Amino acid sequence: MFSKKKKSDPAAAALEPGSDLDVAGSNSIPSVRVNAFRIGLVGGLGVLLSILIGGVITQLSTVLIYVGVALFLALGLDPLVSWLERRMPRPLAIVIVFAAVIGIFVGLAFAVIPLVVDQASYLVKNFSDIVDEVTNSDFVTGLQGVVGNFVDIDKAVQDAAAFFQDPDNLLALGGGLLAVGTGIASGATGAVIVLILTLYFLASLRSMKKITYRFVPANKRLAFASLTEDVTGAVGRYVVGQIGLAAINGVLSLIFLTIIGAPAPALLAFIAFLASLIPLVGTLSGSIVIILVCLFASPLTALVAAIYYVIYMQLEAYFLSPRIMNRAVAVPGAIVVIAAVAGGTLGSVLGALVAIPIAASAIIIVQKVVFPKQDAKV
Repeated sequence: MFSKKKKSDPAAAALEPGSDLDVAGSNSIPSVRVNAFRIGLVGGLGVLLSILIGGVITQLSTVLIYVGVALFLALGLDPLVSWLERRMPRPLAIVIVFAAVIGIFVGLAFAVIPLVVDQASYLVKNFSDIVDEVTNSDFVTGLQGVVGNFVDIDKAVQDAAAFFQDPDNLLALGGGLLAVGTGIASGATGAVIVLILTLYFLASLRSMKKITYRFVPANKRLAFASLTEDVTGAVGRYVVGQIGLAAINGVLSLIFLTIIGAPAPALLAFIAFLASLIPLVGTLSGSIVIILVCLFASPLTALVAAIYYVIYMQLEAYFLSPRIMNRAVAVPGAIVVIAAVAGGTLGSVLGALVAIPIAASAIIIVQKVVFPKQDAKV
């Protein structure tokens, strides 16, 4: 009789002598084929895709900045809208807040632009007389006596005046007449775009959050929503707090500069307000500009302004800022300094503005996500 052949078993066949798996026994690892061409092709395509994405992001950098600034402003205005929403419908609250913001900026623009034009015209017409007054002032004379023959201050002032009196030099500093005009037009267009985006983001902020929550699994959605509300709330409180500090500096500067008879006190107060929006170095930078402008009025006026701003910066650093910003964002002082310096290095003024709320958001995430996970590992 013929014996029936057993059906071939792939696993048994693989373990037969001479098979690939029987090289070092039944527990041997099968050989792996490496397709170098396929790996190289996929890697090359990945590199090309990364370069393409980087190029697209670079081309869209201006648009991304507009979107980021508009979203930042919308988060900052949302607490005011939520406060008004308790007394009226949300659309009406949005209209009131946005109209107030536009009204403030338009009012400041109409108050500042004529002053800038008048002061610029006065500076151009009387530039030589102003230079002579500064050169013959007691301050410069005394300074020349201190430095002696090492530096000829009169010649330095005259050379600087001759440089700024040449229109070609001024245009060269600005990159040319076309570059200056393009920069002004681009800035105005960007401001309008940011305002429009801010209005849209402010009106649809809640719906944007709801759509974002839908991307998170349902079992984690509630915790994610709570974390997001904490982060956006911290950003909004920071914006309100920073604007409050800037407003205090601007109002006090207007009162003080008017009392001491500084030139164009409204314009200088507006400079103080804008500069104070920048964390850490903003108040100092604005103060230096104001003191230098006051120097054209008289050295005594500049000295009084310098004393005032030294006192104000101490008051802001040790009294105003801790009480306002600690309620807005609970960020340790060392982290505030590190975040502001790093943000300014990476993203200039905008980087410094958003660095502190980003640091506050990171602290909130660590406290509510990282620490609980670590504490649960017992």
